[in-house]
Amino acid sequence: MEKVVLIGGEAGQGSAVTSRFIAKVFCRFGYYVFNYRDYPSLIRGGHNFNVLRISDKPVYSHKEKYDVILALDQKTIDLHQKNLNKNGFIFADKTLKSKKIIPLDMGPILKKIGGPKILENDILIGGFFKYFGVDKKFVVEEAGKEFKGKADLIIRAIDEGYNLIEGKEKIKLQKPGKYFISGAEGVGIGALAANIDVYFAYPMTPATSLLNFFAKKQQTNNILVSQLDDEITVANAAISASFGGARSMVGSSGGGFALMTEAMSLAGMSEMPLVVYLAQRMAPSTGVPTYTGQGDLKLAINCGHGEFSKIIIAPGDPQEAIERTQEAFYLSSKYNTLSLIMSDKHLAESDYAFSDLKKSAISSRRFIIKNPPVNYKSYKITANGVSPRALPGQGPVVRTTSYEHNEYGYTVEDAKSIVKMSDKRLKKEKYIEKEIKKLNPATVYGRGKNLIISWGSTKGAIIDALSDLKGYRFLQISYIRPFPKEIVKKEIKKSKKIILVENDATGLLGDIITEQTSCAIGNKILKYDGRPFTPDFLIEKIKKPTKK
Repeated sequence: MEKVVLIGGEAGQGSAVTSRFIAKVFCRFGYYVFNYRDYPSLIRGGHNFNVLRISDKPVYSHKEKYDVILALDQKTIDLHQKNLNKNGFIFADKTLKSKKIIPLDMGPILKKIGGPKILENDILIGGFFKYFGVDKKFVVEEAGKEFKGKADLIIRAIDEGYNLIEGKEKIKLQKPGKYFISGAEGVGIGALAANIDVYFAYPMTPATSLLNFFAKKQQTNNILVSQLDDEITVANAAISASFGGARSMVGSSGGGFALMTEAMSLAGMSEMPLVVYLAQRMAPSTGVPTYTGQGDLKLAINCGHGEFSKIIIAPGDPQEAIERTQEAFYLSSKYNTLSLIMSDKHLAESDYAFSDLKKSAISSRRFIIKNPPVNYKSYKITANGVSPRALPGQGPVVRTTSYEHNEYGYTVEDAKSIVKMSDKRLKKEKYIEKEIKKLNPATVYGRGKNLIISWGSTKGAIIDALSDLKGYRFLQISYIRPFPKEIVKKEIKKSKKIILVENDATGLLGDIITEQTSCAIGNKILKYDGRPFTPDFLIEKIKKPTKK
């Protein structure tokens, strides 16, 4: 069973809430659901829509053709009815116009129950579930849990919607239920599993969803969540907290992250553990704030002036985000370095369903020494470049600085010391590289002589497309730095045809692959219109490549 449902209307009409509620009902009874959100940067007006893909098999992306449209306004019909499948139809108020509408007379119902116009969503929900033969009691139970204090009116509206429609199909409900989470929630769950102490951020779409997640969890999980004045303050506050022993994390999007990059250098010089969440959007500058892109890859790799160790991780779905975030905290703490988790609007704000959610077995150890010696050296030179980390207040003086320094943290400017300390910091690289080899930094999906290479949120559409792409396998690169060059080079060398897939205009990952492996990739499928890939799009492009 598979149904693709579009829910659309103006900002403020509740299409996102409606979509997520429908998805949760199906997830509760064992179906897999993917939820895609599309909205402009407007609080009111404009056109918002969500696409739900509901299936009895795992799905990780949405489709461009719909079986059902739930229309909250005429614009939704005008824009999307052309993408209905042959037997597709529209649920909408009888005042809206289309030959494919199943009309619901919602005006009298609103007067009857004395509710606001936004309850039209719930009348449509009732009609939708009645049409597909879903027992009303299950929908009512879910509404009670989801909407709590305001559930009474919503349940009445759902009930009235049931009375307007004849049941036509019978969707078999399955058990057990599914977990339904977004990419941002995956990062948040991973951070909580890693025992995060503080999260600092300034709101910026699409990173704000992670700030909201932590804000809801701070009391039950004993973490500090703080919205500060700007991104410069955010990054420096997090480094200060890290110096005091807190497990610190910050988050932002392109422009906000750009403001943080001077502090990234401070983290590099001071060797302070810090985890950074970068949720990309269309750029440059303000760009297209609520749409997706992967154009910040080289900004992340080169963030901060000067040369210092950093770790860059790009999960491809919420389950991977949980485990990779745990790894980010572990590596940051063990090597006293910067760990950067790369996401984007599509991954951050789309919802995925999983049968189970797994957390990594990786240690959440903080690597802080308990009894530092009297002659403690904050930047002691060691075999692997990692200095034993003590906290201020433990006894001896613990120093940190933005200046070049000796082992005790005193400023130095002589040539010999500069080389000595630079080598110490960069020595970590080869040990981090050895460590990530144990963490499956690049994963192959499927079988075939031909190879698709990508990273980040494109993973879902590619995996969903593989069953229709005979002879292709997929290499998902999850660690961008240190780069898993041996794995990538091996997969490229044994492939007949290689295709690079990215949500950017120039093939940034392709440049990195060439730099790291000397292998150039000529075939590229690049999408940079702010919209994510879908399996339909990829299948068409790969099976029928455009001739130049």
